Amino acid sequence: MNGYQVTFFTSQDRRHKGKPIGDWLVHLAQEMGLRGATLLTGGEGFGHHRRIHSAHFFELADQPIEVVMAVSEEELERLFARLKAEGVHLFYVKTAVEFGVLGEET
Repeated sequence: MNGYQVTFFTSQDRRHKGKPIGDWLVHLAQEMGLRGATLLTGGEGFGHHRRIHSAHFFELADQPIEVVMAVSEEELERLFARLKAEGVHLFYVKTAVEFGVLGEET
């Protein structure tokens, strides 16, 4: 199937509706019936404000995270419409991809 890989970049301390935004995005993908979403944590990075974000031994709140999804064009349109309606402000990267499943489910 052809579609998109969309990756959202944020940090652990960002919240939406009282939840960490990364967790909220994963649950939103599940609620919307998308194929899946993966939350990944990073060791260090910086964003548009040029401030370094990193995971420290005592404080993980500033840890960079990304949420990755593989979606069809229709799913992407629905997802972006929902994010706009929710007023979510997030940096993302969208890449055209081919995706599918190999082998039999066990």
